[in-house]
Amino acid sequence: MSLFNKKTTLVAAIALVFAGVVSAKVAPDQAARLGQDLTPVGGEKAGNADGSIPVWEGGITSTPAGYKSGDHHPDPFPGDAIKFSISAQNAEQYKDKLTPGQMALFKAYPTYKMNVYQTRRTASFPQRIYEATAANAPRAELTGDGNGMKGAAIGIPFPIPGNGQEVMWNHIMRYHGTHVARSGGQAAPTREGDFTLVKFRDQLDIPYAKEATTPETLDQTNRLFFFKQWVISPARLAGTALLVHEPMDQIKEPRQAWTYNTGQQRVRRAPNVAYDAPGTAADGLRTTDDFDMFNGALDRYDWKLVGKQELYVAYNNYKLHSDSVKYADIIKPGHINPDLVRNELHRVWVVEATLKSGARHQYKKRVFFVDEDSWQILVSDIYDDRDQLWRVAVAYAINYYEVPTLWTTLEVFHDLQSGRYLALGLDNEDEMYDFTTEFGADDFNPASLRREGTR
Repeated sequence: MSLFNKKTTLVAAIALVFAGVVSAKVAPDQAARLGQDLTPVGGEKAGNADGSIPVWEGGITSTPAGYKSGDHHPDPFPGDAIKFSISAQNAEQYKDKLTPGQMALFKAYPTYKMNVYQTRRTASFPQRIYEATAANAPRAELTGDGNGMKGAAIGIPFPIPGNGQEVMWNHIMRYHGTHVARSGGQAAPTREGDFTLVKFRDQLDIPYAKEATTPETLDQTNRLFFFKQWVISPARLAGTALLVHEPMDQIKEPRQAWTYNTGQQRVRRAPNVAYDAPGTAADGLRTTDDFDMFNGALDRYDWKLVGKQELYVAYNNYKLHSDSVKYADIIKPGHINPDLVRNELHRVWVVEATLKSGARHQYKKRVFFVDEDSWQILVSDIYDDRDQLWRVAVAYAINYYEVPTLWTTLEVFHDLQSGRYLALGLDNEDEMYDFTTEFGADDFNPASLRREGTR
């Protein structure tokens, strides 16, 4: 019996229609629902029965007065007040709208709480993403037992998903611009809250999302995106760099990765930068495929689409994102500062991933809670090989409204067994994401790693 049979509100009709389907194109009459009773990317446009989740009315479609490109994003809702708080003392009252991992955080940390605000369905994307999603719906399909896909480009590939793999592909290929340069850092505090900031600079180029991309060009190139990251500080790690070429089908062609080590001053192929390899400078608190809440190949798990659930999640976290907040204000013993976090009630897809027999990964089971309005994973409950809850990953989302796109301002990975956590994506004291920068072909070849690492 599923963990969620009693606490998840299932979309029974979808489960019945698509039960057992590995890959199925959406019928034209179903695809026509996009922009009608469904949002243009496949969420339910209607609110819930009691109005605590409102109707989606387009999300954020303009920037607040005074905002200019390069600013940290000011809060569009500065007047919103806390409706109520969930703590260890009253969490049981709200457990039907909390994950087992969230409940475990209340139990583990008496100071942990969730301040709940009015729900604002702010997710929005450019019109061309909506149009591409509508075009993808009747033609996109999974390949290679769901480990690849075809027939999709630019938009969400499976806006009306029929199985767990399609939901995960939607997360992997959700829109967050076509090219991004960003600076920030991560902290892995001790139990007492002491930390050393590791600072990164990232570059991301996404051919999948570019205007000229077609399913045919993706079939030819088999390239979804290019990612480069190098460490800025501390000095002992500075110059270490990573380059990834991400294929569309990682079974047909595995991920290509290279690293540059300043000590050896050599660029090396890095075939192990995948699955449960340790995350960069993460002190063993996340895996490679935890980055962005989940990335990479799907082949080591069996995927089950459980249905939908109303869930309290971290959403519209502009206060946490603000450049008036210092990293020391955020990083606290046991968990980040809950008074900087905004939580709201949203509908999420629930997907269970269970390690296949004979497959290797340190996570035996993962349960993902995926925002219906953006396909951003918002929470992940992670289990060890004893079926014990091990880690809880939480994404803190905002709308980068100059793009627009809903993405994270911070990801936090709680390790319940060690009592520690990793905060990834700290950007309050750094320059804001640049969605306008242009990259050349030479920016993502292996030689660029040595060039960037020795600057």
